[in-house]
Amino acid sequence: MKNIICFGEVLWDTFDDGKKAGGAPMNVAMHLAQQGVNVTFASRVGEDPSGDELIEFLKRNKLFSELIQRDEQLPTCEVTVELDENKQATYIIPEPVSWDNIQTDNLLTYAAAKASAIIFGSLACRGETTRDTLLNLLDETKALKVFDVNLRAPHYTLSTIENLSARADVVKMNEDEAKLLIGGSSRDIKDQIIEFRQKYHSKTICVTRGEHGAIVWHDHNFYDSPGCPVTGVDSVGAGDAFLATFVAGLLAKQPMQNVVDKSCAVGAFVASQRGANPPYDAATLKLLGLH
Repeated sequence: MKNIICFGEVLWDTFDDGKKAGGAPMNVAMHLAQQGVNVTFASRVGEDPSGDELIEFLKRNKLFSELIQRDEQLPTCEVTVELDENKQATYIIPEPVSWDNIQTDNLLTYAAAKASAIIFGSLACRGETTRDTLLNLLDETKALKVFDVNLRAPHYTLSTIENLSARADVVKMNEDEAKLLIGGSSRDIKDQIIEFRQKYHSKTICVTRGEHGAIVWHDHNFYDSPGCPVTGVDSVGAGDAFLATFVAGLLAKQPMQNVVDKSCAVGAFVASQRGANPPYDAATLKLLGLH
């Protein structure tokens, strides 16, 4: 059975009316699990009450494993989320926190060697320790390497993004990130994708465009989905839902156009719900015409 490792941050997203467990890699793992994919989540939380709560959350959602490390010194991360009038999120992220200190150990190394895919992002690589742990894993594994660019200013450097892009088989970014990493806003997005591919030699490149869908370069062809009309509640987790659906379809060798269309539709469904991880199952997806 195929197994996917999601590597990186787990945290509490705090809103005006409460808090929700979050972090892009954890959100992707949640969506993979809801879609019936065998997934393991690798991260680190503090030895504090907030960390205990996250552990209990992960256990309830079948995402707790021996790859969840505990840190005696650094705290569990709590992020302040602010939504603008268009329901777009901005994040205030403290530093350093427990997931800045993910350690290389035998359990993580063994799991990576057996994985079918490893999904990782840029945020957890803002510090040297976790970044080195990830780079070591990527150098040693034969798994499909999936980079979720997911820029969170000021928590990245261009050199780190370039390093991760060069190691990735699949790169997923949004339109703003593509403009920042590749070129000016007046250039055609397909030209930007081709330039990115020539520089980093990625096998697959996804650029999400919010309510306007996504465009994907894969196997020397472009696949475009116009997106789904949706009444947005908040955008938190929509890109994570897209990526989980995309990787699941890619590993299952489904027709690429179907994969892109379904990924956009699941992302739109999540954007129509409150929070990053609204519950759904195969029956829900079938009602939405997605399964």
